[in-house]
Amino acid sequence: MISFTRFYKDIAENQLQGWLEHLPSKLAAWQREHKHGALPKWEKVLAKLNYPTPDKLDFKSSVTVGSGEQLADGPKEKLENLLQLLHPWRKGPFYVHGIHIDTEWRSDWKWDRVLPHISSLENRTVLDVGCGSGYHMWRMYGEGAKFVVGVDPSSLFLCQFEAIKRLAGEDLPVHLLPLGIEELPPYDAFDTVFSMGVLYHRKSPIDHLLQLHDQLRDGGELVLETLVVEGDENTVLVPNDRYGKMNNVWFIPSVAALELWLKKCEFKDVRCVNLDVTSLDEQRATNWMRNESLVDFLDTDNPQLTVEGHPAPRRATFIAVK
Repeated sequence: MISFTRFYKDIAENQLQGWLEHLPSKLAAWQREHKHGALPKWEKVLAKLNYPTPDKLDFKSSVTVGSGEQLADGPKEKLENLLQLLHPWRKGPFYVHGIHIDTEWRSDWKWDRVLPHISSLENRTVLDVGCGSGYHMWRMYGEGAKFVVGVDPSSLFLCQFEAIKRLAGEDLPVHLLPLGIEELPPYDAFDTVFSMGVLYHRKSPIDHLLQLHDQLRDGGELVLETLVVEGDENTVLVPNDRYGKMNNVWFIPSVAALELWLKKCEFKDVRCVNLDVTSLDEQRATNWMRNESLVDFLDTDNPQLTVEGHPAPRRATFIAVK
């Protein structure tokens, strides 16, 4: 069974110690009540990841665990087969003992777009909301963050994160909790809070912005990346059914509208630092994600539109300060 003991030990010694009043009961309830049918299978995979301490760790330029020279072909093939049992791998890529986990998303491209615009993460305590399998958390740690916490309710993402962590070294101060941000106590303790690819999945985007605000210390930095549409401060796309075949997309604002929302939530120094159209090279099916991907979500006759006729995915990154 996945354990959060090390997480409790770590936060008992830092500014998140107040979470010990709330989170152990929530995580115990998750362990007791979570009913995902594949979780026992995934936990068996994790139990088999008994591999030597890696001879190389690189979280600065990539997420690399092991040089690829430690394992013979047989153990390497066995490891690759185990990791394939955690399919689909959506966020990455990861390089594990010479195995290239070629994920659906080139999340490293997003990181390269975001990194030049954010404050240094050196010695910072960081929260990553909707962190997926944790790819960006490892890159945050690689930039010098002293403690990184991610929250994402997906049990598959948790198991993928745990796989990388067990292979890299469980003592690293990077943790993923299978919770939503609404389950975290407001604690204004983080130096930097990331929310990337989350806002449009929230039924109440203003509540989400306020929850992000509540987790930041005064002067802390928000890094928000989300889908946007063209338009003025009153422009918001509300899909009447699906967007890119997703049934959990609620509100897609324009850049100007989202800047206004952030200011109304008492963020200051709000600025959009990047606009980017998602390409078929950045999001695609691979051997590690064999389901439908972006090419299947776009109109075959006009790739500027989704299959439903909405504008194709366009993403913006915002920086703001509490």
